[in-house]
Amino acid sequence: MQHLLREWQWHRQRQRLATLQLLVLDVDGVLTDGGLWFNPDGQLQKRFDVRDGLGLRLLQKASLHLAFLSGGQGGATEVRARQLGIKHCLVGIKDKPPALAALRQELGVSQSRTAFLGDDLNDLAVRGHVGLLLAPNDACRPLRQQADAVLQSRGGHGAVRELAERILQARGDWEALRRHGWRDRND
Repeated sequence: MQHLLREWQWHRQRQRLATLQLLVLDVDGVLTDGGLWFNPDGQLQKRFDVRDGLGLRLLQKASLHLAFLSGGQGGATEVRARQLGIKHCLVGIKDKPPALAALRQELGVSQSRTAFLGDDLNDLAVRGHVGLLLAPNDACRPLRQQADAVLQSRGGHGAVRELAERILQARGDWEALRRHGWRDRND
């Protein structure tokens, strides 16, 4: 029953997904599983899902603006952003709504064409600044209850890839990728 409810949520959001121009992602609990690992030197290490990364690359090729917006910092997020070519990597942001509003203004993207994928209470604060508020399966209960749609996958374990596929499906771009695959070329 829960699965059917979630699919109905996604069906209702299909048109909004098709017209997105900006996807903003929280990092810890969305791009990662939320765990923090420290090496013996005290350096922070995070685990990122490689399939999520490919999903982001596919969205870039589909001309979507992408941004990381995180309250945390420590270097791993910035490294991952550079690897993926994410131009907007906002870390150490304690108050997310003003940072999100400034990014939207810089890019010239309206609220209605902006989506945010978050997992915890601090992500609820962006609700009035985005057209779509989305959550991974393991997000905190208040966020899942207020999200426009909830993914089947958990943060750091394919949630971003699932969302990328749903966006590409809504845009009509997924079928060709599914059939023919994708090649990362310099064209």
